[in-house]
Amino acid sequence: SIFLPNRGEFEFRRGPVFTNVLLADEINRTTPRTQSALLEAMMERQVSVDGKTYRLDPPFFVVATQNPFEFEGTYPLPENQLDRFMLRIEIGYPDRRFERDVLNTHRSGEPVEQLQPVLSTDDLARLQQRTREIRVDEAINDYILDLVEATRKHPELTLGVSTRGALTFYRAAQSLALCEGREFVVPDDIKRLAAPVLAHRVMCGGLIREGQRQRAQTIIEQIVASTPVRM
Repeated sequence: SIFLPNRGEFEFRRGPVFTNVLLADEINRTTPRTQSALLEAMMERQVSVDGKTYRLDPPFFVVATQNPFEFEGTYPLPENQLDRFMLRIEIGYPDRRFERDVLNTHRSGEPVEQLQPVLSTDDLARLQQRTREIRVDEAINDYILDLVEATRKHPELTLGVSTRGALTFYRAAQSLALCEGREFVVPDDIKRLAAPVLAHRVMCGGLIREGQRQRAQTIIEQIVASTPVRM
């Protein structure tokens, strides 16, 4: 809210969170207070300011980047916030061809200003509904639950995957099947998504933060390799 001296009152002005796709760059450099405010938007799809609640228009997505934990000025994200992210992927450095394209596209101006929409919010809503219609057999459900349960019983993990994480795993598999042009989920979808969906939701005991991430990834891969599909 901004105080208006001529009117003697505060006026609420919508900030960057009122959007369809929010890019939270270097999210682990934000303070715990900022992370708490973002968590409300991610959990409740709303923002509370000065005792008033403002709903966020659908669709609402958060895409976040974070710096390596050994960088100065970083804060660990709380577990309940990590649990709201569907996937965590490591992009790494782009290849030489892509970096050459980056250099070339900046010759004549700012490429971002030339971006055009690829679909409307209505198109996206239809895709979301289509995703929910992708068939998931009971055997696939059991496979998802077997993997989730294995994280809760693993001796090195002090925090396993939550029920929310299991549901997110389910939705991610439906989304991947749709992207692959299928009407149903197959076991390979689950195997392919296990680490990106589950690794950031578990916690290893006795490790520093960077070691946590690497070890969690390895443990999820081991669980997938040792858990059979019961067809």
